[in-house]
Amino acid sequence: MKTLGTITIVAGLALGGAVTAQDANPLRNAYFGETHMHTALSLDAYIGGARLMPSDSYRFAKGEPVLVNGRHKQLDRPLDFAAVTDHVEFLGEMYSTIFPDAPGHRQETLAELRNLQSLKDKQEWFFKYVVSNNRGDNPSHPPFYMGEETTKSGWQIVVDAAEEHNEPGVFTALIGMEWSAVPNGGNMHRNILFRDDVVPELPLSSYDTNKVEELWTWMQQITDNGSTVLAIPHNSNASKGLMFPDVDSYGDPLDLDYAQTRAKWEPLIEMMQIKGNSEVHRSFWAADEFADFENADSIQKNSNRWFSKRDFVREGLKLGLAYERELGVNPFQLGFIGGTDNHNGLTSDDAEDDFIGGHGPEDGSVDRRRTAGVGGWIDGVDLSIGSIGGVWAEQNTRGAIWDAMKRRETFATSGPRIKVRMFAGDGLATDLADPTAMVEEGYAKGVPMGAVLPDQTAAPVFNVYAEKDAQGANLDRIQIIKGWVDSSGEMKETIIDVVWSGERAPDAAGVLPSVGNTVDVTKAVYTNDIGTATLMGSWTDPDFDASVGAFYYARVLEIPTPRWTTYDAVRNGLPLLPEVAATIQERAWTSPIWYAPAG
Repeated sequence: MKTLGTITIVAGLALGGAVTAQDANPLRNAYFGETHMHTALSLDAYIGGARLMPSDSYRFAKGEPVLVNGRHKQLDRPLDFAAVTDHVEFLGEMYSTIFPDAPGHRQETLAELRNLQSLKDKQEWFFKYVVSNNRGDNPSHPPFYMGEETTKSGWQIVVDAAEEHNEPGVFTALIGMEWSAVPNGGNMHRNILFRDDVVPELPLSSYDTNKVEELWTWMQQITDNGSTVLAIPHNSNASKGLMFPDVDSYGDPLDLDYAQTRAKWEPLIEMMQIKGNSEVHRSFWAADEFADFENADSIQKNSNRWFSKRDFVREGLKLGLAYERELGVNPFQLGFIGGTDNHNGLTSDDAEDDFIGGHGPEDGSVDRRRTAGVGGWIDGVDLSIGSIGGVWAEQNTRGAIWDAMKRRETFATSGPRIKVRMFAGDGLATDLADPTAMVEEGYAKGVPMGAVLPDQTAAPVFNVYAEKDAQGANLDRIQIIKGWVDSSGEMKETIIDVVWSGERAPDAAGVLPSVGNTVDVTKAVYTNDIGTATLMGSWTDPDFDASVGAFYYARVLEIPTPRWTTYDAVRNGLPLLPEVAATIQERAWTSPIWYAPAG
């Protein structure tokens, strides 16, 4: 193991007015935000033309206009919270690159980086100094790195930007970073989020260690020194089986220590981002009629990232139950959050009708998005717009937002600001018509999404509620996905349509008819003549076995709407692309509720 060194904790002064306990809503509010964003301090973003700095990214999140790729961009609605999560690996190198008085600024290699013009030259430079190094067994800083002091200086810019823009009660700027290990090309990235301004002077990078167990050790060390921190693994669809492994980073079978340590530090997983949806894939979930959604197949063209079932979150949840049976602790007890992974500084820029790509010239033109892609990662047509995270918190402060993440009372959507809640408990009412009453009873007599149901004698009731994006499409249905491991050790799952719009009824095989489709693909428009604005329903598990552990999460589907590729085609007088869907059903996912039998 490479030495982690002496850890120094620094604390700043968070700006913004005081928020009192009287401002808190005990029934909790839905807040939307970004947990995965890169600016010019990430080398891969900078080489792609990103010039927005962390402070600019927060300004954009708060609703201010910025200039990107030669055009003005502005969110139609500000976010409630955001974290800039630049790659730690090159914070020092980018500090030297950007600031004229920084150590090493005049190095020939950095001058070359600042003046790269063609996409080909940028790709070749990036492969030489980044890709060929990062995806090896022992990655290290490039020769133009000027030492830890430059990393500290780059990190301080990230911290200062969050401190500048944090406004308790108005906008929460979380201090964050990305640890970006890619052993042998398998994505093991984690976004690290801090609860407050007590942060280490020097963050850990995958050049210090590319083993996640040693990342967790570092997190314990900074916690011992006063930090409060969690990690969010992401992009499991590109992990080559490493995100939900059967062995640890040293090749040893997973044991109790691994399970306890991962469960301690990683309460959430990123369900979706610009490189696709990691819930499920149609190749492995043929029985799930909605599994063919932003599958990002072309990820498999690079670094031998061939998909396997265990690269996807639903399978990971089932594997977690299997390990819990074996070890007594579930290492993959993960709630859901969303992010974009944009490399242009545009936090939660996730509107289908205004997608400009997220990687500068790699996907910054209609032609590149249709005919090329992001080198080393994905074809342009397979990009999604990203995802947005939602939390249920008492108030909009760092502490409340972070605490919601820690207890997994979170949800993710594929872009729209759909609100969704789920509660479970023995004896919850099944005939409630008022969502407020559902929430009050849920907290009083049951548990919210993200929680664990204790041992039950009777089948629990699951109450769900969803509300459409006020500026978006109507809702089709709410489903509950259940997963469990039976007494023989076989992993199983089932999907239940709980409540839906209109007068539809399941057929003899239990299949609910389609909601319909109002999209005119020749104009890239739809209407809300189908679907509904809200859905509320109840389901009691008829196959509940009090001796068998299980998870349950809700999935909300919108009615069909145009995909970004359709908007691109119509705006530019081009034909629709046959290799991708012209319409999609945007969606939201709640964090699971787990049932844990006694013993």
